[in-house]
Amino acid sequence: MHRSLWLSVDAVREEGAGAVRYHKSWRIPAIVALTIVAGTGLAACGGGDGDDEPRADVGKGEGPVEEPSEPQTVTFFSWVGNQPQMKQMKAEFEKEYPNITIKFENAPAEQAQQVLSTRIAGNNAPDVAYINASDTADYASRGALVDLENYMSRSEVVKSDDYVDAFKTFVTYDDTMWGLPYDGETTGLFYRTDLFEEAGIAEPPATWEEFADAAEQLTDESKDQYGFEMFATESAYYWYPWLYQAGGDVLTEDGTDIAFDSEEGMKAAEFYVDLAQYSPPDYFNSNSYDGRVAFAQGDVAMYVAGAWFAGTLADEFPQIDGKWAAAPLPEGDAGCKTTIAGDSLVMFDDTEVSDAAWLWMEFLSRPENLADWTYKTEGTLLPPTRSLLESEDLEKEKPILKPFAELMECGVASTVNNPKYPRVETILNEELGKAIYGDVTAREAVESAAEQGRAILSR
Repeated sequence: MHRSLWLSVDAVREEGAGAVRYHKSWRIPAIVALTIVAGTGLAACGGGDGDDEPRADVGKGEGPVEEPSEPQTVTFFSWVGNQPQMKQMKAEFEKEYPNITIKFENAPAEQAQQVLSTRIAGNNAPDVAYINASDTADYASRGALVDLENYMSRSEVVKSDDYVDAFKTFVTYDDTMWGLPYDGETTGLFYRTDLFEEAGIAEPPATWEEFADAAEQLTDESKDQYGFEMFATESAYYWYPWLYQAGGDVLTEDGTDIAFDSEEGMKAAEFYVDLAQYSPPDYFNSNSYDGRVAFAQGDVAMYVAGAWFAGTLADEFPQIDGKWAAAPLPEGDAGCKTTIAGDSLVMFDDTEVSDAAWLWMEFLSRPENLADWTYKTEGTLLPPTRSLLESEDLEKEKPILKPFAELMECGVASTVNNPKYPRVETILNEELGKAIYGDVTAREAVESAAEQGRAILSR
């Protein structure tokens, strides 16, 4: 799972029943990279057989939901309850709605999904939770959540058409929204403006061809100077944007077969692996956090990462302020595509205070609160709504986030949910890593991963 944390750890690989995610929780609160295959395994959860049907009448009514006439308590499960901004919003909400008390139920970030799954299995779910957005459809498919369409139709705050499509995809199951997107991040391109200027490159690359040309121009092995930085240990995750830009996909639409060995996938893999010649070999076995040092020292001119990297550079390497910038990833044949990550708010079907729970979710979703939670904090989170992403306020408050905001519309949110895919991705990562080291060709790596992957999926 990706988490918003105040701690520094190295890259961790987490294997769930539906996806493998790389999560890197840096020293600033930031959503971090993860694979775009949705669905964390909920095998331990109640309703795992999919037979439980959520109540269809929850939220029905006319006009905006009103505060209950009698005192009620709404339990809110998350790993962010101790953050000052969330505490402040709780206080403001309770002042506006004196008959509703919000009870925070916090869990450590690295344990949150397991704790929540166990509670659901024990029929002890919270009323509302802040979860990994890509888990929403999995919870909904098991009858654990409230269909929010009734409440949304009555709301003057929450408008489904204002959410970025990729985030709506994360929280949609059977053409129904079961969660409210809350925050997110995309993957973009960081580049050293000083090195670009020295090389006579006026603009960041906008196409694959321009990217490869820039990487070549910026590489001088005799001076230990490189145009790009790659990590064999995280090869699959950082290949995904190129795969989608080429028009490829990870699995077939029904999630039952490998799709990454298509001609589009081969083209993406060959381009991606070929970039290794412009990357420092000493960092192949590193990771995208530790590799920041090479970029900061000017040994590497281009770096693909999430918006968290902007905060890391500002905090740890203030001496290079003014020497770097961020831009959208270059476009491939399929246009602008990138990985996307985020969190959502959900209501659980067992709640007995659904109206009060909705008022809390709606309050958190007010534009001013979304702004305060995301780009107006010290972190690098982005709001999930078009109106805020396109606002002048965002660019004014956090100009470095503008290219990442623009990339939100390019985000790919796959809802493929195959519990066997984590094992496939492990193999894909290993094979692409071999190709980066030059032990096999890109085509051989993809063919081998696909062959082994199909064997796993067929079992």
